[in-house]
Amino acid sequence: MTIGLLKGTNSPGHKGWTHVKCRICGKELDLFRAIDTGDVYYCPKCAKTRGAYFCAADAKRLKYRCPYCGSELKPYYR
Repeated sequence: MTIGLLKGTNSPGHKGWTHVKCRICGKELDLFRAIDTGDVYYCPKCAKTRGAYFCAADAKRLKYRCPYCGSELKPYYR
């Protein structure tokens, strides 16, 4: 089997590898654009278990605190 023949959601270029959804409003967030814009926030404790990623507007509304565990939200890629 050749590695170059990966198709579907397992292929490295699939947008499921770089896109997450905001846990509050459901807005689709691009993690590659977050490098430049800084509009994605995450909880270091809950990101792996619950997928706790938040858009900038909801992070501000939550006062930069995670609604699940109460820890401080961190900007993604900063």
